[in-house]
Amino acid sequence: MVWLDGQVDLANLAMLLVLSSAVASLWLPGWGSALAGAAAVLAFNWAFVPPRHAFTVDLHQHVLLLGAMLVVNAIISTLMVRQRRLAEAARHHAAREAGLRSWGEALRAAADPLAHTSALGDALASVSRVPVALLVLTRGDAAPGDPGATLQVGELSVDQRAGVSLCIRQGHALGPGTGRHEEQPDLYLPLRGRDLTLGAAVLCGLADRPATGADLRAHAQALCDQMGLALQRCFAGREEQRARELAQEQGVRNTLLAAISHDYRTPLATIMGAASSLEAQADRLSLEQRRRLAAGIVEETARLSRLTDNTLQLARLGAPGVALRCDWESAEEIVGAVLRRVRQRDPGRRVRARLEPELPLLWCDAMLMSQLLENLVDNALKYSPPETPVEILVRRAAAQVVLAVRDRGPGIAPAWRARVFEVFQRGDDAAGTAESGRRGAGVGLAVCRAIARAHGGELTLRPRGHGGSSFECSIPVRDAPAPPEGAP
Repeated sequence: MVWLDGQVDLANLAMLLVLSSAVASLWLPGWGSALAGAAAVLAFNWAFVPPRHAFTVDLHQHVLLLGAMLVVNAIISTLMVRQRRLAEAARHHAAREAGLRSWGEALRAAADPLAHTSALGDALASVSRVPVALLVLTRGDAAPGDPGATLQVGELSVDQRAGVSLCIRQGHALGPGTGRHEEQPDLYLPLRGRDLTLGAAVLCGLADRPATGADLRAHAQALCDQMGLALQRCFAGREEQRARELAQEQGVRNTLLAAISHDYRTPLATIMGAASSLEAQADRLSLEQRRRLAAGIVEETARLSRLTDNTLQLARLGAPGVALRCDWESAEEIVGAVLRRVRQRDPGRRVRARLEPELPLLWCDAMLMSQLLENLVDNALKYSPPETPVEILVRRAAAQVVLAVRDRGPGIAPAWRARVFEVFQRGDDAAGTAESGRRGAGVGLAVCRAIARAHGGELTLRPRGHGGSSFECSIPVRDAPAPPEGAP
């Protein structure tokens, strides 16, 4: 302005002063901007308004100019301060909105929202700057006074515990500014779901803070409500899973009853007929006829026993939360036990075994693994020609041990290879691979696959190059414990 003095008139110099005041208002506080504007007008009067170097004014229009400058500076300062406050409030709300969004995303991604209870307490303490305590229900039907069904974070006095119980029952906020029990020094916020309250938060001593307002309560309540909704979703998911498991268990029971009524009928009729003939006509039957009838009874009884074992194992392995009786087992001993039992039903000694040397120990249930191999061998003997061999092969494959049962039968049609492991599916009839009179309940391979998966493995079917099938069970290898010192 000094440099332009004499080159422009007084009104244009005044515009530079107004511009300076507007720029200074961008960072000066409100009172500072108002004082700076007033001081600048006085300095302008002293330096540029005639008579110079005095606060007196010769012309009335100069008085109007100075007054207008003072008012304009005051308006600019006021508007700038207001805009800065609005911008600060907008940034504050944006930060809270981002916090709510990240909190909601964390709860949606959490498998168990109860693990984030401490995080909720930290978020509320950060927002309110007061100590926070929480009481959260661990079940949707739990009572606030049940210590076995509640999770507490922080310390609660007797009065605070009573306030928390009241807040959960009513589902409304209590304390200062809420319209309910405002005489209380603490603020109680419910953790609300859609139609129930699953806990409460206590903001201790919030009434003593002068900055407490509706904005803070609304933000804290939004954090609590997100936790309540997440807890309700989690509890609803648990109930749904429990209902699904019960429905699955009931479905297994119904399927087993259907199998018993259908697949047990034929062997029971055979046993009943043979036993009735022996009872009523034993004197008129020859020795060979009696032996054939007795052998039929034994064979059908053994078939019923195997069918019962498979059906019960299928039901047990299909139930949720099944526990196996695992131990470190030798593949050689498991295969040897299977061979001893199978050869009692295999007079032609068609079953052979081949095991790789130095196989690792298997962490498995020996009884179930024996049942798996025995089912596979029985199927191979049943559905392959009498003159062809059946082989049990055990080998190491990377981090797994593969137990395979291979035959040289007609194989399984491609359309049935994916369905042959389903329960009560008889692929032999559709594929045309079984001879007449070969009967099956359709549970053997389903049991084998359930046993393999219960051990963390898988059962697969691989067709052989020159005819036949290879059923291969892959079991993961685990590190066996070192033998104790001095052990042989």
